[in-house]
Amino acid sequence: GEREGSVMCSMSPSSTAPGTSRSVLSFDQLGPEEEARAGGKGAMLARLRRAGYPVPDGFVILTSAFAGDDLEPEAWRQVCQQMDRLRADDAKLQCAVRSSAPTEDSAKASFAGQFETVLGVGEDDRLREAILTVRRSRKSRRVRAYSRATGVQPDHEMAVIVQRLVPAEISGVLFTADPLTGSHVEMKGGFVRGFGDRLVSGQASGESFSIARPRAVYAGPDELRRQARALYRMGDRLEKELGGPQDVEWVIADGRVHLVQSRAITTLVTHDPATGEWNDSLVGDHLWSNVNFGEAVPGVMTPLTWTVIRLVLKDWSLLPGYENCGNIGGRPYLNLSVMAEVFRAMGKSDRDLLEVLEPTVYTKLPETTAIPPLGLSRWSVLRCFPRWARQEILQRRGVRALPGYVANNPAWCRRMSASLAAAETGAELRALWHDEILPHVVEGVWIVLGSVSHFARWAAPLRRELAGLVGPEAADALMSSPQADDARLIANLEPLVGIARLARGEISRREYLDRHGHRGPHEFELSTPRPFEEPDWVDRQVERFRSSPAGVQALQRRRRTRSEAAWQTLRASHRRKARSLRRRVEEASRRSHMREAARSEYVRDRWIVRAFALRAGQLLRLGDDVFFLTVDELLEALSGAGTAFEEVSARRETHQRLSSLPRYPSVIRGRFDPYRWAADPRRRSDVFDSRAVATPSDSRGADSSLLTGASGSAGRVEGVVRRLDSPGEADELRPGEVLVTHQTDIEWTLLFPLAAAIVTDVGAPLSHAAIVARELGIPAVVGCGDATTRLRTGDRVAVDGGRGLVQLLGPADSPTPRRPVEG
Repeated sequence: GEREGSVMCSMSPSSTAPGTSRSVLSFDQLGPEEEARAGGKGAMLARLRRAGYPVPDGFVILTSAFAGDDLEPEAWRQVCQQMDRLRADDAKLQCAVRSSAPTEDSAKASFAGQFETVLGVGEDDRLREAILTVRRSRKSRRVRAYSRATGVQPDHEMAVIVQRLVPAEISGVLFTADPLTGSHVEMKGGFVRGFGDRLVSGQASGESFSIARPRAVYAGPDELRRQARALYRMGDRLEKELGGPQDVEWVIADGRVHLVQSRAITTLVTHDPATGEWNDSLVGDHLWSNVNFGEAVPGVMTPLTWTVIRLVLKDWSLLPGYENCGNIGGRPYLNLSVMAEVFRAMGKSDRDLLEVLEPTVYTKLPETTAIPPLGLSRWSVLRCFPRWARQEILQRRGVRALPGYVANNPAWCRRMSASLAAAETGAELRALWHDEILPHVVEGVWIVLGSVSHFARWAAPLRRELAGLVGPEAADALMSSPQADDARLIANLEPLVGIARLARGEISRREYLDRHGHRGPHEFELSTPRPFEEPDWVDRQVERFRSSPAGVQALQRRRRTRSEAAWQTLRASHRRKARSLRRRVEEASRRSHMREAARSEYVRDRWIVRAFALRAGQLLRLGDDVFFLTVDELLEALSGAGTAFEEVSARRETHQRLSSLPRYPSVIRGRFDPYRWAADPRRRSDVFDSRAVATPSDSRGADSSLLTGASGSAGRVEGVVRRLDSPGEADELRPGEVLVTHQTDIEWTLLFPLAAAIVTDVGAPLSHAAIVARELGIPAVVGCGDATTRLRTGDRVAVDGGRGLVQLLGPADSPTPRRPVEG
C-alpha cells in the first residue's frame, strides 16, 4: 500500500524517462540557468565546486521538484539516481540534508540556523523524510519572525540540498573581515569538535581564533594551527572572487580543509538593489574623503548617476577588489586607504600621499585621524604595477588628446544630441550608447584625470619652491599671475563674465547658452536640468547681476597689481631665478586653464548622458523615473528585457530620505550610518571616526575663536560673516561680507565678486572656491571642516587666506571685537 514515489532507491529506474525535465541536479550539472530554482545556498555550492574549491559532492532538489511540501514522484526517482551515483564511491554513505531558499545566504539576510538541517542520513526512507522535514521548515514560526525582522518576504520557496557528510574532526566558521567593524587587518573565526551545526545556529560559541594579514599569523588553540594557513588562503581567495568579505563554513577531516558554504557577511553588505541604498563604508575600516567629488555632486546621487560614475571609472582602480571611489549614503567618496596601501608598498609615507593629494582631492585631516591599512602584503600590492603603468599611459594619452578634445567636443555634443533626438527605438539608443557615448565619456575621464595630474605635478613643487623664496602669501600671488594671453579666462569664470555680457546686451541668449548652457548646479547629477533646458535659470542670474553688478574686471586688475608687486619682490631678492620662474609660472597658468577647460567639456559630456537617459525615458514611458534605474537595468529595458521598474518607488523614497539629512562629514573613517549620525546631537560636520566618541565641534569657548583650513587665495581682510547654505539664498549676501558656506560649485560663482572673502568647510587648493577666488584676487580659506558650525551670520572675522586662518573677532551680539592674531 505504499504511495507511488515512496519506493526504495534500490528499486528505482536507472535513468530519467525521455522528455522528462530534470528537477534534481548534481553540483557539477547545475548551470546558471537553473540557479534561480536552486536557492542561494545550492547555487553557491555548485559555483564553488565548479571553481575547484574543496566542496563535498552532492546535489540540489530544485523548487520545481515539489508539489507543496511533497516530492513529485519523478523527482524522487531522480533523487535515487543521484544517491546511486554517490554510493558508488562509498557504500556506507552518510548525507547532510540542508535548506536552500532563494533568500537564504543573500545580501540582505543569511537565515543561518533558521531552517532545519538533518545530519547523518543514510537509509532511503530516512532520506525522504529528511527532505520533507527541511522543506516544511520554511513555514516555521521562527522563520517567519526572522523574515519580518530582516524585511524579507515570509512566503519562502525552497530547494533542498543533499550532500556527502564529511566525518568532521573540527567544524568552524571564518569571517574574512571583522563582522562588527569591517576591519580587514585580521580574519576571525570559531570552531567546535565534531559537526558544526550548533556553532552555525548560534547554540554554541566554540573556540575563537584569528589569522592576521598579510602574513597569515595565527592566534588560537594549537589544534587548528596546522590548517590555519590553508584556511587563510581559502578565505582570501573567496573574498576576492566573490567580491566582498565572506562568512565561510568549513570542516576538517583527515587533516584536510573542506568548504561547506560561503556567503557574504550580511553586516558588511554595501548595496540593497531593492531600495537603492548603498554604503561602501560597511566594507571595512577605511578612510574616505569627498572634497572634490562633493563639488561635482553636492547632493545625493540617483542610482543612474552613481552607476554611470562606476562604469566610466571601472579602469581607475589601483588594487583588484578595492574601488578608488565609493558610495556612502548616496554621496561619492574617495578611498584614501587604497591609495595609502600603494604608497606604503613603494616605501613611501602617508605624508607623501597627502602631499600628492593636497592640490586636488585632499582636505586637511585631523591630527588624530590615521589612514588605516588594508592588511595586504607588500608583494600582493606591488604585483599590481602593470595596472598602474597602464593607467599612467591612459593619462598621458589624455594630456596629448586634451587640446583636440576641448576644441572639438562642443561639435560632437551637438551631433550626438541630434542623434539621440532622432532615435526611435531602444536598439538605436543602445547602439549609440555602446558605440559612441560610452567610449567618448570614458576617454573624457582619462583626459580630465590626466590634465589634473599634469597640472599638479608641475604646480605643487613650483608653489613650494616659491613659498620658500618669498613666503606663502606672495607665492599664491605669483601662482595666480596671468598668462601673456590674459584675454583667455579660466573656464570656471566664463559663465560669470558671460552673464555680465548678456546683461549688457553684448551677446545673445543663444550665444550664452551655446557656450555655457551645460554649466550649472549639481553638474554631475544626471537628474538635474541644465541651464540650457531651463531658460528661467539664466533670467535669474541676469536679474541678480543687474541688482548687484559684479566688478569682475576691477577685481582682476587688483589681482594683477598684487601679482606684479610679488614679482618685483622676487626679482629684487632672486634676480637670477626670476626669469626661469616666470616661465614656469606661465606654464602652470597654461596647464591650469587647460585643466579647467577639460573639466568644463567633460561636464558637457555629462549633459549628453542626461539627454540619453531622457530619450530612453520617453521611449520606455518612464519619464524621470529613468534616473532611478541603474545603467545596466536601463540598457536591459531598452533591449526589452527590463524588469526593475517595480523598484523605482522604493528607490525614490530612499533618495528622498537621504536628501533630507544634513551633508555628511567630508572625512569618514570606518562604518558610517547616515541616519544614526544625523540623529546624534553631538555629531561633527567635519569628520567622523567610528572608533571615537563623538565630540561636538560647535563650541564657542575661548579656544574656539581660531579656525584653521587650507590656503585657497592669499590676502587679509576683516568683515562680517554671511553664512549661506545654498545659492538660492544669494539675495541675502551684501557687498563686502565674508561668505561662509559648506562648499561651492559653479552656481556660486556669481556671488564671489560681492564677497570680501570666502570661507568653506570643504575644499582644497584646486577646488572651485580656491580657483575662482584666486582668479578674482579675493582672500579665501578652504577646508576648515566646521566653519558653518562655528560661524554665524553677523559674526566679525579676520580672514588670512595666505596662512589658511580665520579668527572670530566678535560674535554677532558682541560690541567689542577682539584683535586678530598677529603672524
